[in-house]
Amino acid sequence: MKFAFSYTKNRKMAKVMSFMFVGMVVMVACGASGKKKTDNPTNSDAPLSPVTYNPAISLSPLVEKVSPAVVNVKTSQSVKRGMGFGGPQDFFEFFFGQRGQNYNQREEDFSQKAMGSGFIIDKKGLVVTNNHVVEGADHITVTVGDDNTYEATIVGRDEKTDLALLKLKGASNLPTVKFGSSSSLKVGDTVVAIGNPFGLDHTVTSGIVSAKERVIGAGPYDNFIQTDASINPGNSGGPLFNLSGEVVGVNTAISRTGQGIGFAIPSDMARDLVDHLKNGGKVIRGWLGLVFQPLDDNLTSFFGAADNKGALVSKVMPGSPADLGGIVTKDIIVGVDGKKLGSSSELPKIVAMLKPGKTVTFDILRNKKMEKRKIKIGTMPEDGSMVSRDSNNNRASDSLPGISVVPLDSGLRGQLGIDSNITGVVVSQVGSNGKLGDSIRRGDVITEVNGNSISSVNDYNAAINGTKKGDDILLKLFRSGGWLYLVIRI
Repeated sequence: MKFAFSYTKNRKMAKVMSFMFVGMVVMVACGASGKKKTDNPTNSDAPLSPVTYNPAISLSPLVEKVSPAVVNVKTSQSVKRGMGFGGPQDFFEFFFGQRGQNYNQREEDFSQKAMGSGFIIDKKGLVVTNNHVVEGADHITVTVGDDNTYEATIVGRDEKTDLALLKLKGASNLPTVKFGSSSSLKVGDTVVAIGNPFGLDHTVTSGIVSAKERVIGAGPYDNFIQTDASINPGNSGGPLFNLSGEVVGVNTAISRTGQGIGFAIPSDMARDLVDHLKNGGKVIRGWLGLVFQPLDDNLTSFFGAADNKGALVSKVMPGSPADLGGIVTKDIIVGVDGKKLGSSSELPKIVAMLKPGKTVTFDILRNKKMEKRKIKIGTMPEDGSMVSRDSNNNRASDSLPGISVVPLDSGLRGQLGIDSNITGVVVSQVGSNGKLGDSIRRGDVITEVNGNSISSVNDYNAAINGTKKGDDILLKLFRSGGWLYLVIRI
């Protein structure tokens, strides 16, 4: 707290000294080249693409050019006393920034405050930031430069990718920055982050692109740029620049347990999503209507796939675009619109970016043969159906060595949250020995064995007893609200 107070008290003097130093650097650089400096540091609309700044000399010219368009976003929200406001507890945490509480006269209410960063993409005050910075806010203010503060409203936001677009009231002729191409980034390229970590406005850090296309478990559209440019709480929504002064990422997440590990939404994704928000206030995504899973070594061998590449279809929603286009369970999608899939995680990102109504060719592997299916892409919904009870069904079964199953009765349905339209048997025990414990879990619902539907323990016993030692068995499971296939060997 002492540091924060001292920083605030001497902020103006520090900025004067900083500008004096920057001015000397610029004068020396101009004198060495024999040319006059013609760029206006506050005119961010001048083309940046032809210019590449040299970090070995100084990043000061780049920072001067783009920093006027980087803003400080502050929000407040009235909440009831006693409501928790901690951040996510998983490995990756979002930049909620510093939060405090100011109790009002009514003890049960207080004002929860947060801060983040953003950047201006339009002279009239369109600002890109993260959704989690402004979600639920009653009041939003955006500070541009030293002391120009504007009231802001939300034009649109997208929870799935954590992006939001704001409009500054009464703003005009503001400095702007432009999106660059994140696809042209290479691992090892120098990048610069500017934002407001811990309220220290316009903090500049630099580093390199550590990795691309990172999947960190934040959602179905994970596709992050990883960087070691120092970013901290309060950097949320701020820009990640390339050496041409173009925004190549939106800083969004950090590693909870590590240092020098930050994640940014790629500009190629952000640009398209921002256009959606600008034009309609929400993102319209393409939709197939199926559930899929990644391939492991066993599934790859069983289905005759190649190198674990592709997405195995485990469920197709009736009447969905995938259903109407002829996709069935156990198909393996290996290509979309001429582009080969690497990992299965690429599928939702590719489909989401397809325009609804467009007919697209899908390359699938079915029964170890390649086929093509033409599917008319649908629009993703905004929110994103009896078991026989004869006496024999009430007995547990251990036909498959290492696991025991019991009937899926009404009591287990309630405990496991299983809908009435799902039939199968429930795994009640898994032996501590053998490899089955690494794949099958207690509470799994086995709904198919080698393509045969299971509605009772009798069905399960018959299917298992029809196999012999050394056979591969394909199980279809319902687990934790999702579908998946497993291959096991007797």
